[in-house]
Amino acid sequence: MPEENIKTSKRVLEPYDRISEVLFGLIMVLTFTGSLSVAEAGRDDVRTMLIGALGCNLAWGVIDGILYLMGCLADKGRNLKTLHAVRGARAPEAAQKLIADALPSVIASVVQPAEYEAIQQRLRELPEPPARARLSRTDWMGGLGVFLLVFLSTLPVVIPFLFVRNAFLALRISNAIAVTLLFVVGYAFGRVTGSRPWVTGIALVILGAALVAMTMALGG
Repeated sequence: MPEENIKTSKRVLEPYDRISEVLFGLIMVLTFTGSLSVAEAGRDDVRTMLIGALGCNLAWGVIDGILYLMGCLADKGRNLKTLHAVRGARAPEAAQKLIADALPSVIASVVQPAEYEAIQQRLRELPEPPARARLSRTDWMGGLGVFLLVFLSTLPVVIPFLFVRNAFLALRISNAIAVTLLFVVGYAFGRVTGSRPWVTGIALVILGAALVAMTMALGG
C-alpha cells in the first residue's frame, strides 16, 4: 500500500490552524513591544527589543513546526495501527469496533453492521500497508508553513521600529498594526466558526490584550 495513502487526520494548515499560529505569533511579539519603555528607550533598547522579538518568534516557529510534524506522525501511526488491526481481526465484532472508533461518532452511529463488514473486506483487499508511518512531503510543507506563520506574523508589528526613529511614535504605529491584525484574525475566526465576525474580532482584540498583559505580568 503506498505510503501516501496512510493519511494523517491533520489537513495541511486548516483555517483554524492558520488563525491559531498567527495569534500565537502576535501575542509573543507583543510581549516584547509592550515591555519597551518609550520614555527611556534609546536606539540600543529598540535594537535589543527587535532582536528579542525576532529571535523568540524564530525559535517558537521552529518548535511549533516540529510539534506539527510530531502530530502528523502520531496521527499516521495511529491510522496505520488501526488499519493493521482491522485487517487482522478475525471476529466481525472486533473489526466493527475498530472501524467505529476510527470514525467520527455521528457517522459511526448511522453505519450498519453490513457496511462495517464491507469496509473491512475492502481494507483487506488493499495492498500490504507499510510497517511504520513516515512523514510525507505534504507534512514537511505543513511544518514549514507553521514556522512561517509564527515568524512572519512578527514582522508587521516590528517594522515601525525599523523605519521610525521616534520610539514613542513607532510604538503607537506598532500597536495600531497589532490591534488591526488581532481584529482581522478574530474576524476570520468568527467566519470559520459561524459566529458573528465583527463581535469575534473585537473580542479577540480584548482577549489578545489580556493575554499579553498576563504574559508580561508573569515574566513571559
